[in-house]
Amino acid sequence: MAVPAAQSPVKLMALQLLLWHSALWTVQEATPLDPASSLPQSFLLKCLEQVRKIQGDGAALQEKMCATYKLCHPEELVLLRHSLGIPWAPLSSCPSQALQLTGCLSQLHSGLFLYQGLLQALEGISPELGPTLDTLQLDVADFATTIWQQMEDLGMAPALQPTQGAMPAFTSAFQRRAGGVLVASHLQRFLELAYRVLRHLAQS
Repeated sequence: MAVPAAQSPVKLMALQLLLWHSALWTVQEATPLDPASSLPQSFLLKCLEQVRKIQGDGAALQEKMCATYKLCHPEELVLLRHSLGIPWAPLSSCPSQALQLTGCLSQLHSGLFLYQGLLQALEGISPELGPTLDTLQLDVADFATTIWQQMEDLGMAPALQPTQGAMPAFTSAFQRRAGGVLVASHLQRFLELAYRVLRHLAQS
């Protein structure tokens, strides 16, 4: 009778150790992966390159708007932004301290899709700005496609691609030009944040 009594603490310790390892494995299984580990480095580097390209396109449009129409300061058009109904595109799911990968990619795509629609609404702004606007619109569409394809690869993409909502109706040449300045400014701010997020992921 003494032998089982002597062995019981050993068995108890072994059982506790087994349960601890089991619990640790369960926690590890439940812990979300590092967001960067789910994204190929080639995808992140391509995105960074596309962001820089679009930033250059946007800067070119802003410079031409300033030189051609003396519309150089977007902050002076804030009140007009509200009356024209030009929306912002949020990236609230992308802060590096609380990044939600699915939400962040979705917001990146939704934002690019929104700006694609806003740029389309600016068509006919002027013959001088047409080629620059077309290039910007094409590059934004390409970037949105890159994000969407990665979402599909990760199984994150919705069953259907989003449809474009109502866009601002520009009723005069001045409104369209002012809208161009505001849209370009908003897009640049959106891209600045997107670049920081993508660079953080690429360096993680």
